[in-house]
Amino acid sequence: MRKFLTLSLLAASLAAPAFAAQGLQINGTFIPQARIDSAVKQMTAQGQPDSPQLRQAARDRVVLTELLRQEAMKKGLDKSPDYRNELENLQSALLANLYVRDFMKSHPVSEADVRAEYDRMKVQMARKEYRARHILVPSQEEAAKVLEQLKKGARFEDLARQYSIDTGSKANGGDLGFVDPAQLVPEFSGAMTKLAKGQITQTPVKSQFGWHIIQLTDTKEADFPALDAVRAQLEQQIQGQRFDAYIARLKAQAKVQ
Repeated sequence: MRKFLTLSLLAASLAAPAFAAQGLQINGTFIPQARIDSAVKQMTAQGQPDSPQLRQAARDRVVLTELLRQEAMKKGLDKSPDYRNELENLQSALLANLYVRDFMKSHPVSEADVRAEYDRMKVQMARKEYRARHILVPSQEEAAKVLEQLKKGARFEDLARQYSIDTGSKANGGDLGFVDPAQLVPEFSGAMTKLAKGQITQTPVKSQFGWHIIQLTDTKEADFPALDAVRAQLEQQIQGQRFDAYIARLKAQAKVQ
């Protein structure tokens, strides 16, 4: 953990400009304000709100890093193989991250790109929602009795209020509202989606909850979020797809031995 913290702070300091109007003097070594600002940016990027306390913590972190750096220099650790290896790894990671940022900047996502992806997703994710009523009873025999009353003209809603053991829907005449079939147990959704509007299952449907008699009352296309609500997500998705494709080409062309 300490090693990771030190490397993270070193990354922030390497990314900072070499000069600044303000800064710190630590045992005679000048630390530019930009290095503290970089530490603040790193902390806020992790979700911490900017505040005087956070800025003080960033300053303390930079001071600690410099003090530890000075102690390491006194011991000659900057000449050790471990240091050189870590520095090379860190520099490689920094350059790679800078290239990713440059790639994203030089490959902006246009409004046409966003709208095309939005339309594609609307077609791909289009689904139907179903509105149904049901009467849930504990046994097949009771379900058969309810079906017999329905065949004689009894109202579905009335029988649901009288016989259903589903306390969440019986007061509403068994109405479940509009639902995505994927949210229901397979036995129920399989029977429901085969019904025409207004039709009732001719035989009881068994599930882990008991025996169902189902009536389909309506269907509609499921709502899809507005473009503005998913714009940022789509932009990130498009950029990610482009970068993945670029990386795939790089790997295919690379000579790795």
